[in-house]
Amino acid sequence: MALHGLLNDAEVTAALDGCKDAGSFDHKKFFKACGLAGKSLDDLKKAFAIIDQDKSGFIEEDELKLFLQNFKQGARTLNDAETKAFLKAGDTDGDGKIGVDEFTTLVKA
Repeated sequence: MALHGLLNDAEVTAALDGCKDAGSFDHKKFFKACGLAGKSLDDLKKAFAIIDQDKSGFIEEDELKLFLQNFKQGARTLNDAETKAFLKAGDTDGDGKIGVDEFTTLVKA
């Protein structure tokens, strides 16, 4: 798990169980359930750096599709509708990607 050490394993497992079915992912519920919503700004920046797999400084749609796999290897991919809804929620400036400030705001919302 890429975020191992940053989050509680039991909380991550429970959060993943809560969205294991296609179409059931809700970013707000997930962030709270896995404990990310309660983390410090520094920890959220560390999480962002892990999720930004290509190190572009942004989380793009392809990276969002694989979002859950950052929490546990073998986790499902998000479907197109979930990915687009997640991107729309986080992309406040309309550039088609989520920057670190947008990500921290999204997690804390």
